[in-house]
Amino acid sequence: MFSAIVIDKNDAGQSVSVQQLDESALPEGDVLIDVAYSTLNYKDGLAITGSSPVVRKFPMVPGIDLAGTVRESNSAEWKAGDKVVLNGWGVGEGHWGGLARVARLKGEWLVPLPSAFTARQAMAIGTAGYTAALCVDALVNAGVTPDQGEVLVTGATGGVGSVAVALLKAAGFTVVAATGKASEGDYLAKLGADSVIDRATLSEKGKALQKERWAGVVDAVGSFTLANACAQTRYGGAVAACGLAQGADFPATVMPFILRGVRLLGVDSVMAPRSLRTKAYERLARDLDAASLEAIATEIALADAPAAAADLIAGKIRGRVVVDVNR
Repeated sequence: MFSAIVIDKNDAGQSVSVQQLDESALPEGDVLIDVAYSTLNYKDGLAITGSSPVVRKFPMVPGIDLAGTVRESNSAEWKAGDKVVLNGWGVGEGHWGGLARVARLKGEWLVPLPSAFTARQAMAIGTAGYTAALCVDALVNAGVTPDQGEVLVTGATGGVGSVAVALLKAAGFTVVAATGKASEGDYLAKLGADSVIDRATLSEKGKALQKERWAGVVDAVGSFTLANACAQTRYGGAVAACGLAQGADFPATVMPFILRGVRLLGVDSVMAPRSLRTKAYERLARDLDAASLEAIATEIALADAPAAAADLIAGKIRGRVVVDVNR
């Protein structure tokens, strides 16, 4: 038997609880993992609160991330005792996920736990931090360099934004953080933000083309914020878009793209191939120090996850939430 967060649904609606499950109930997979830590991402918050139809079948154990140790393996890639990390692949949506003490997964979904990180640190990074690394890689690969000017990070106190600020600063960029939380200026400065702006300057409808400012953008917000960020991006700049905290709409025109050559780079973390995942973790291991992780992360117990998920969706969470599934 093992403890897990379970989401279920019937005619009366959705329910969330901590349950004791038998390992025989685990879904199919070729690797059995003893989970050490999981985490809460925005998608987990949507799933647990029922704010969006993220879960595709019930009952479901949420948690799109986990870090742990292989107990049993029928995969040629993994053996008992290997330390592994999972991010995405539809886990926590269509396949039982990481908010449990045990998980059974497909070996092809896993990557080795980088030697630079403990399991707890890997979950302080989680999909949010790994996505931030993918975004920074996307900007760098698009030719954005520190000498070209400022880089904007929207949703900067969130999980993606917090790690993006730290990674961009480590890569030599001048980082401007956008947040609606004026009290978090010191937190963002410690991560590496050179300046902070009010998210309200980006969150309402703006002109199709605006004063050029950003060499690059990491956007986890979407909607008007993404549209305005594109409208303010300098000639030949790039915008890495990975989230929809404000909305999934994109109320923009083609003007920044056809008159300034701005590139909008879609960043997907769920189905990204292992080659991109490996490069992202190489950047994280190289550029994200332990002090930044401690500043970003708050640890909770498994039973605290449902309440924390509600706070996450309500915008009350700063940085990353690490879940110790064994307490």
